[in-house]
Amino acid sequence: MKTGTTKPTWVIDKERGKRADAKETVWLFGLHAVRDALVNPAREKLRLVLTKNALDKLEEAVAQSGIEPEIADPRKFDVPIDDGSVHQGAAMEVRPLNWGKLADVAISGAGAPLVVLLDRVTDPHNVGAVLRSAEVFGARAVIAPRHHSAPETGALAKTASGALERQPYLRVGNLSDAMQELRDMGYILIGLEGEAEHTLEGALDLANKRPIALVMGAEGPGLREKTRETCDYLARIPYTGAFGSLNVSNAAAVSLYAASQRVVHKSAT
Repeated sequence: MKTGTTKPTWVIDKERGKRADAKETVWLFGLHAVRDALVNPAREKLRLVLTKNALDKLEEAVAQSGIEPEIADPRKFDVPIDDGSVHQGAAMEVRPLNWGKLADVAISGAGAPLVVLLDRVTDPHNVGAVLRSAEVFGARAVIAPRHHSAPETGALAKTASGALERQPYLRVGNLSDAMQELRDMGYILIGLEGEAEHTLEGALDLANKRPIALVMGAEGPGLREKTRETCDYLARIPYTGAFGSLNVSNAAAVSLYAASQRVVHKSAT
């Protein structure tokens, strides 16, 4: 007679999630997104579909990757991407990237001690633009909840214009827990909110030389209550025009620039 213990539901769910993640694939499309994925040694590449014209443009990257392309007729480019996607004759099936643990990236990752957290930002174009800005301004990571956020998709990769291959994009189980983990690492959490008392400049001054985590909410609903309560400071981007709001990707770009300059200047003093 066999004896044993029944696994808790949360353990079963976690194991099921890991199996699903192992099977998940993403179709990237467009010359820039495919080229950057081809030359990324960390990217697991499964299938490459190119027109002859696209192959001519990507020949060096294809040779470097070692993957054998399938040559497709431009009139019959049969890959599972959305109709109307501007694929430019290039598409590749890949596995999502694994950037490892939050602590490893946030403490010893490349770039300035600066990260961005996205609270339920689901539009892949917005997330792609944030990744691009994060790379430009030297952030260590963009962090989002695993559920109710934009996963890796071809649209996200195309908007990120290659940044998806180089800029860590971590999707965590619980955003509030990740925020607390960052606080324990020494990060100051600054949440962006239009009606906040502090200006962004003022909040960055209060952060002094501490690592900075910028927390951005979805357009419309903004930061959730729990996310807002977990922040150390709430800050607004001052405006002078009658229309006083930016979309999340533009707000992230402005905030990242301001924070990156503050990190550089504070470190130099």
